[in-house]
Amino acid sequence: MQELDVDKLRGEFPSLEREVHGHRLVYLDNAATSQTPRCVWRAIEDMYIRHKANVHRGVHTLSQEATDLQEATRRSLRDYINARSEREVIFTRGATEAINLVASSFGSGFPDGGEIILTVMEHHANIVPWQLLQSRKNLKLRVVDINERGELDLDQYRSLFNDKTVMATFAHVSNVLGTINPVKEMTRIAHSHGVPVLIDGCQAAPHLKLDMQDLDCEFYTFSSHKMYGPTGIGVLYGKEELLERMPPYQGGGEMIDHVSFSGTTFAELPFKFEAGTPDFVGIAAYCEAIDFIGRTGLAAMEAHEEDLLRYTTARLREEVPGIRIFGDAAAKSAVISFLIGNEHPYDVGMLLDGLGIAVRTGHHCAQPLMERLGIPGTVRASFAAYNTRQEADAFIAGVKRVAAMLG
Repeated sequence: MQELDVDKLRGEFPSLEREVHGHRLVYLDNAATSQTPRCVWRAIEDMYIRHKANVHRGVHTLSQEATDLQEATRRSLRDYINARSEREVIFTRGATEAINLVASSFGSGFPDGGEIILTVMEHHANIVPWQLLQSRKNLKLRVVDINERGELDLDQYRSLFNDKTVMATFAHVSNVLGTINPVKEMTRIAHSHGVPVLIDGCQAAPHLKLDMQDLDCEFYTFSSHKMYGPTGIGVLYGKEELLERMPPYQGGGEMIDHVSFSGTTFAELPFKFEAGTPDFVGIAAYCEAIDFIGRTGLAAMEAHEEDLLRYTTARLREEVPGIRIFGDAAAKSAVISFLIGNEHPYDVGMLLDGLGIAVRTGHHCAQPLMERLGIPGTVRASFAAYNTRQEADAFIAGVKRVAAMLG
């Protein structure tokens, strides 16, 4: 495994050099969105200056160049997740739209009275689309609980399957607890009952090696902005044979083969699900983010983040009286959600911001999980490969100072 040169890596992120309230920025809100390296925003600039023309619609040079750059990203994503074909890689406006696409299109074939299995740790984006479908299809949502460590109850998960189950959907990694779920085993269990699977991979794609052919799920979603890429770009992976059978999600330009008032035929995959002008600038720049991860080394990045997680967690527990850390799974990503006694997370977050430390506060779009934990929200620190032990030390010192200020 290649060694991570964190100092060199940080040099690619000028945003990390800024000051906030007179302190050097310590950016620990990476689970929400990561910072952007030079190669990505230079690619955006280059697209606007040299290649801005609509894709798949023009015979002129600029259009052909823009098309080639967009499709190069699709091929890079195919390789990044080890999909069988780029036809299985659909561009959306975000992972949220990708889940809505599956719920609306694939879900349109669910029978009334069907049951969908999901988990208590899901992001709202993997709850609400199914609730909207539930209201139209008279479906039932069945929810898998967690244990005291923040791990899913697999025995309960197994017990929820029956002849009415039409879908199982779950996060690869919890955005609150950091729990890395056993998604391959969960997919195998679902398939043993003939049930298709959608996995929300937003918190996994920036940190873990993905292999769709090994995982064997029907659908997998993630977003660019959490993996050093531009905002407004999401990815839906889907097995080709299912995507072929699914009806289009939206109608308009690009997703058609032929339109007449007597009827319309649709484009081949993946374009059948990409109506309208895409964010071809952002998509082209996303390729640079994928290449950046490849050059840096995903395994080295993951090992560094795990080191920061272990180091910071241990020191917080030892040095901050009254701290409550939520999520202690055996397999955990680099996320620490915590409270200081019964202090409100917003107060803690505001005080940390005054020290130049950016963390997330609130329910993290996971209100059912907060209800399960019996709390209004948490403070969440989340690491990326460019974070350092020095920043971890500053964060720990900041939490200790805030704890003392709040008494």
